[in-house]
Amino acid sequence: MTDASLEDLVSYECTDQIATITLHRPEKLNAFNDELVRALDLRLKQFDSDPDANVAIICGEGRAFSSGADVQQRQLRSKEEFQKLGGPQGHGASSHDLLVKSVNWKPVIAAPHGYVLGLAVGIVFECDLVVAEAGTKFQITETSRGLGAAKYWGLLDFRGAAAFGTEMALTGRFFAAEEAKEAGLINRIAPKGTYLDVARELAQEVNKNPPLSVRATVRARRWYMHRRSEEMLHMSAPLKLYLSEDFQEAARAFAEKRPAGPFKGR
Repeated sequence: MTDASLEDLVSYECTDQIATITLHRPEKLNAFNDELVRALDLRLKQFDSDPDANVAIICGEGRAFSSGADVQQRQLRSKEEFQKLGGPQGHGASSHDLLVKSVNWKPVIAAPHGYVLGLAVGIVFECDLVVAEAGTKFQITETSRGLGAAKYWGLLDFRGAAAFGTEMALTGRFFAAEEAKEAGLINRIAPKGTYLDVARELAQEVNKNPPLSVRATVRARRWYMHRRSEEMLHMSAPLKLYLSEDFQEAARAFAEKRPAGPFKGR
């Protein structure tokens, strides 16, 4: 990936020791194709190695943080491609534990707005802190798409959502930022149009402290989160749900803009 294409997909700015990492695919509601996953990975690694940056904020350009995985690219591959790649993701484009793999121990704040769907739910709730714009809508789309939500159940449970997280993982329904805040998933709700300002205020609060003290806490949290994530992957990966008929039906239905089903349990 060239520097120009990287800049086009994900931008990086650092001011007052706070890095802002912005997804730039607004025409697709920042849907994650393989290239966007790789670009975000590179920007996170840039933050990790930037001596002038202590805290990062991840946000999205346009009407939404992200609509999740790009179904056209990542979920409509042939069965042979899925078998070769070991899943919907392309080579080097797995979002699993992206934050843990890319950032050693610096804190990252998610600042979502609009919509946070599917894959993007994992990106947001892997972050150490979350500041969401009022009215932001979340959905674990993997439930209805036939991929299973074990990873997301584990992540929401890790953040303390308990019964709420189980309901969201099993129903796959939309839930609002306000519900997420009540369940303990989100740190702050920002009034419309101010989510980046509120995220920067929180970043400044973190940045007032000795960096090594903050990073020691982040490293411990990330280790336990990674352990939970690996446990969920160990339980769900052998099922290879991306090869099931139900997954294929759900992906085709989404692309054809029609109701999915009936599902067959195979």
